[in-house]
Amino acid sequence: MVGILHFSEQLLDVERLPLLVAISGNVVSETPIKCEITGLRGVIVEEREERHYLQRDISIGQCKDAATQTQNGKIDIYWKNHSSLLSSNRKEVPWYLDDGTGRVLVVGARGGTDFVLPAGTSTFEKLEQTQINETSDHIQLIKVKGLKRIERVLPVGTALTVVGQASKDDDGTIRIQRPPKGPFYVSSKAIDEHAAKFVNYARSCEYTSTGLIVLGAFQIAARIYYLLHRRRRCSEL
Repeated sequence: MVGILHFSEQLLDVERLPLLVAISGNVVSETPIKCEITGLRGVIVEEREERHYLQRDISIGQCKDAATQTQNGKIDIYWKNHSSLLSSNRKEVPWYLDDGTGRVLVVGARGGTDFVLPAGTSTFEKLEQTQINETSDHIQLIKVKGLKRIERVLPVGTALTVVGQASKDDDGTIRIQRPPKGPFYVSSKAIDEHAAKFVNYARSCEYTSTGLIVLGAFQIAARIYYLLHRRRRCSEL
């Protein structure tokens, strides 16, 4: 694995492709997205709009929930908070990792392990609306509280580490993406942290394999002892 884009460019000149590399750099793009809520310039933007409301159901003739009735026959009103998704939108533009010596195109980052959109905010627009939906068996009361807009962003300038398969396009563009087999990480963690994670994983695998070997040897020894003991008893009879 390599950690500097200049080195990866040299490695891709040889014929040992594809390569599994680890690259650290800052997010850059020639066509960043101007975010409406955060005001940031981003390369991946997720937008959600939710309707938040209070809801109460009443069965015709009696309250749907008997616990809401008082001894005087009156109904205590209980409202429950609900939300529903009105719209969801994702935007992404071509973006790169740049360490100052070169840059590499990142493809399919959203599917990488540890990937998160690090920046985000939300706004809430209050509404004063009451809806009554009546069916044959109950009346549904809805009080709309308002609309919530949520925006999550991968901003330009974010420091990331990507572990994946590097390749070179026909036009000379270097890209890193998910390999057919193997790890694909897109994370704010440094390469050293990923290396330590791999070492710990390898060590745990080593301990597990050792334990399985010991368990297997014990089972074989127990089986041999059982057969020898049984043969001895048969010979004594």
